[in-house]
Amino acid sequence: MMSTFGSLPLAQISNIGWAFIAVTAVAGLVLLAFIAQFINLWMQAYFSNADVGLWDLVGMRLRKVDAMTIVRARIQLVKSGIHEVTVGDLESHYLAGGRVTNVSRAMISSNRAQLDLDWRKACAIDLAGRDIIDAVNTSVNPKVIDVPNPELGKRSIDAVAMDGIQLKARARVTVKTNISQLIGGATEETVVARVGEGIVSAIGSANTHKEVLENPDRISKAVTARGLDAGTAFDILSIDIADVDVGDNIGAKLQADQAEADKRRFQAEAEKRRAMAIALAAENRAKVEENRALVVLAESEVPRAIAESFKSGNLGIMDFYRMKNIQSDTDMRDAISGQDEGNNPKA
Repeated sequence: MMSTFGSLPLAQISNIGWAFIAVTAVAGLVLLAFIAQFINLWMQAYFSNADVGLWDLVGMRLRKVDAMTIVRARIQLVKSGIHEVTVGDLESHYLAGGRVTNVSRAMISSNRAQLDLDWRKACAIDLAGRDIIDAVNTSVNPKVIDVPNPELGKRSIDAVAMDGIQLKARARVTVKTNISQLIGGATEETVVARVGEGIVSAIGSANTHKEVLENPDRISKAVTARGLDAGTAFDILSIDIADVDVGDNIGAKLQADQAEADKRRFQAEAEKRRAMAIALAAENRAKVEENRALVVLAESEVPRAIAESFKSGNLGIMDFYRMKNIQSDTDMRDAISGQDEGNNPKA
């Protein structure tokens, strides 16, 4: 029967009710299915007193945060007695690209070792790209650095004493991490470079190589006194000289090289002087030939002058023959004189 009061038919009302109930049931099932995936993590956090709410897990899912990583890190921190790190701190570091698991483990290790490391500093170290776990472990258990680093292909630090003898030294540096200077502090390569520089300076200041061989600890004392860990992420605990070997006699080699260089320089100067002497001799020969040419030119004027004298009457025929006789007599005397000089043993 239809209602007469302008309302819907009872059958249609019944259908709408059932549809609403069905939609609600489906929505409830979907919501339960969505929440059910967080029940396991929520129960782990609840029974561990980690204070992680169900809606916190839902929010992590919406923010695309790995809820399992956050919950496990929170549980580890709480069980280790670190309650000041909140779920929001863990999420913030995760969203910043940090390694939440490494930082939480480092915090636990530093707390048990009573190191001065808070959450903000640990996150900053991790975001800077440093291995926070290795840094904390090195603070508790110091490590040894070889100088020089054999992985770089260099086997020793070579230096020359004042007597010219080369020494090849190898050192081992024991360091621990300085947490307070880990951010912005120089790395291990800087420590190796500074220690190598100190070894070279200590050997170079020795009067003889024998002093270094007799007392290798003078190198470590001199290097330690320089404060090489300033501005680095490490505290140098000790510098030990592992080995010192005698190398080449650099002083003798330098002297030999200098002598060879001086010899070549003197040879070059002598060759220069010889070339200048040869050039001067050639120049003098050219001048002699030039003078001879002038003499020949002058002698060619004699017949012309004689002819002019004949024409002008200043020279008679008898005077000419008399001159020729004198010239012939002079040539004969010159020939006899040259022949006598050739027979003289003293000539």
